[in-house]
Amino acid sequence: VQLQASGGGLVQAGGSLELSCEVSGFTSDYYAVAWLRQAPGRKREGVSCMSRTGNTIYYADSVKGRFTIAKDKSKNRVYLQMNSLKPEDTAVYYCAADSERLCVVKRGADFTSWGQGTQVTVSS
Repeated sequence: VQLQASGGGLVQAGGSLELSCEVSGFTSDYYAVAWLRQAPGRKREGVSCMSRTGNTIYYADSVKGRFTIAKDKSKNRVYLQMNSLKPEDTAVYYCAADSERLCVVKRGADFTSWGQGTQVTVSS
């Protein structure tokens, strides 16, 4: 399984970015996906996690109402739409996926397949 994240960049506070993660190698569409982030000097944080069925989605309190996770099965891609960005959203963002583990446990932190990370920088 391989994941390739893209879409990061520099944006002003209040702006928007869409991250994309291309997922390959799963034998079916039945896998959970997550976005996590890590800022310098801080612990990795789960941002959003979508269950294997897509019916359950979790968001960190810090991004609720601003970020949206979506999965396009036809393109094997997972997206994270980020609106109303704040300087505290600055971090390296990672996508992760797993066909066995559940979002409800660790919001994707224990998923076994990871992308390489994409930098998001929000200026004030």
